[in-house]
Amino acid sequence: MAITSANQLELLQTAEAVAREKMIDPGLVVEAMEESLARAAKSRYGAEMDIRVSIDRKTGRATFTRVRTVVEEEELENYQAELTVEQAKQYLDDPKVGDQYIEEVPPVDMGRIAAQSAKQVILQKVREAERDRQYEEFKDRAGTIINGMVKREEYGNVIVDVGRGEAILRRNEKIGRESYRPNERIRCYIKDVRREARGPQIFLSRTAPEFMAELFKMEVPEIYDGIIEIKAVARDPGSRAKIAVISYDGSIDPVGACVGMRGSRVQAVVNELQGEKIDIIPWNEDQPTFLVNALQPAEVSKVVLDEEAERIEVVVPEEQLSLAIGRRGQNVRLASQLTGLDIDIMTEAEDSERRQREFEERTKLFMDTLDLDEFFAQLLVSEGFTNLEEVAYVEQDELLVIDGVDEDTAGELQARARDVLEARAKAALERARELGVEDSLVEFEGLTPQMIQALAEDGVKTLEDFATCADWELAGGWTMQDGQRVKDDGILEPFDVSLEEAQAMVMTARVMLGWVDPADLEAEEEDEIDADAEAGDSAEEAEA
Repeated sequence: MAITSANQLELLQTAEAVAREKMIDPGLVVEAMEESLARAAKSRYGAEMDIRVSIDRKTGRATFTRVRTVVEEEELENYQAELTVEQAKQYLDDPKVGDQYIEEVPPVDMGRIAAQSAKQVILQKVREAERDRQYEEFKDRAGTIINGMVKREEYGNVIVDVGRGEAILRRNEKIGRESYRPNERIRCYIKDVRREARGPQIFLSRTAPEFMAELFKMEVPEIYDGIIEIKAVARDPGSRAKIAVISYDGSIDPVGACVGMRGSRVQAVVNELQGEKIDIIPWNEDQPTFLVNALQPAEVSKVVLDEEAERIEVVVPEEQLSLAIGRRGQNVRLASQLTGLDIDIMTEAEDSERRQREFEERTKLFMDTLDLDEFFAQLLVSEGFTNLEEVAYVEQDELLVIDGVDEDTAGELQARARDVLEARAKAALERARELGVEDSLVEFEGLTPQMIQALAEDGVKTLEDFATCADWELAGGWTMQDGQRVKDDGILEPFDVSLEEAQAMVMTARVMLGWVDPADLEAEEEDEIDADAEAGDSAEEAEA
């Protein structure tokens, strides 16, 4: 097939038709044709030649040219595509290195194999252009809802036609056991768009919490307008969900706005999610209050929050226990996801039993260590004293408020408590020295003898050992393993050492050893203060 005047316009017509069908730029198709013709020409004239083809965008005329580049004589390698300055003088006036000599060559007569190769090049280029267009179109749509049509199902995964491309809804992103027939309409959340070797991959989801949030945004104008904000969503897809909302307009009830007249708004979302029951909960900055709301419909008697451990204890009446936990732990699990806290639920009887056990343990402690009778020890516990340190070092006036305690009795109590503490400290220090603790650690400010003993038993025996510890190794913390929060016990955790205190002690040790320059620490602190100040200014500007 020769490129003659008879079929020149057909090139442009073909490019237009392909571009229209694939919805891409016609120029990209013409470029693909130019490359395919150039490849065919190389197979005719020689692969080492630099053959280029240019198709006129108006007439369709294809011009075949051979390009040779001027190079230094010692750099000449490809005699078909390069020439020296001396050789170039017969073609060019005053040639220089880097100049190009371009001459037109006759069009090729494409055989069957060359034509097939050209077709493959064009198809490949068109496919790449189509993939680029599809990625550019969908990359910014991640995080939104899209309507599509089911094309087919492969191994439980649903292939969805989304207009200018295909997307995949994996089986673990489907609600329950829902199934779809070909040509059935489907609404999904675009979870991710990735560019891959085989083309852009559009991943859909119907189980993502964001899908529910986007559905409410479509159904509730106040959410779309920003008057109401969705603060958190927790789902057990296809079964039950909890959604926390807050209103920035005091005259609008966020829960009522999301429910709608006779439940019309929430019902529309429920129908889309295969009957998933939805609890709409008012958001509250106070975590215990928010948790009480999140555990609805169960009633809560008492909440105890441990902020450092991100755990919370909830006390409910006996008859509310099963309701608070929910079927297979569903209610408490969703409440935990919504609040980001680990929740322990106990009945009022269990809470009372625990408090009684703690009362008895503290009473026995004071009886055994301070040589008190049971009644007097119970008086101390009832007044809120929990350990010997509180008795030994509290202001004496706090002991005098106890019935039957005068100044002499208070002094005697504190003296006994201090004697016991000193004896314990002496025994702990002796044990630590037996384990090989060095004076550098013993003399370090902030560590008690009991702490030093605990460190020694864990192999930390010198100031250098202490300086290499991480703050969480000393104070304890929480890590994520396989999606579960796992407790890391700290060496000094039994002594109520916080992460901040542990970090401060470790940095002090490193400064004492010369590992850290105090000036660097001061600079970091100043940077943190400046950053906090800037954040505060930004927040004030946002509020204004």
